[in-house]
This record gives sequence, structure tokens and C-alpha cells, in this order.
Amino acid sequence: MRSHGPASLPRLGERQLATLEQELLKGPVRHGRPDQLWTPSRVKTAIGRRFHLIYTLQGVRKLLIRNGYSCQVSARRAMERDEAAVTGCPG
Repeated sequence: MRSHGPASLPRLGERQLATLEQELLKGPVRHGRPDQLWTPSRVKTAIGRRFHLIYTLQGVRKLLIRNGYSCQVSARRAMERDEAAVTGCPG
């Protein structure tokens, strides 16, 4: 048996992917988020608002990985973590 390629065509074309990359480079704060963290859920919302397409979280993850992005999630917090130093708040 030989592969006949992907089961479906990509939903976002090359121009749309380039536009999405520009939107992601602007950062989440420009899209109304309180921090500089792009999550699959936030990217899904940005795709929906910009292109009027609905993606699943798994679909967003695959789209990002296929286009050179990586998912980076910390496994756990360090026991000696200094919350004041991390947030920049004194005390």
C-alpha cells in the first residue's frame, strides 16, 4: 500500500499562514491578553477571529508544529521558586 497523501487539504493557505505568523509576532498583549504567552487556546481564538475558521486545540497544535513552532510547557514549579522575583512584585 502506498500513501495517497494527507486525508484533507490544509485549511489555511500560504498567505493566511503568513498573516497568522505576523499576528503571532505582534504578541498576545496586542490581542487583549494580560501576558506574553501564546497558548493553543489563544491561537485558536486568534485564528477564529482573523480567518473565521474553527480549529480544535489538537488541530492548532499540529498546525503550529508543522510550521516550525514548538510547544513549551513547564512540567512543574521549583520548590525554591521565589514568586515575588518571578512576578516582579516586592514582598
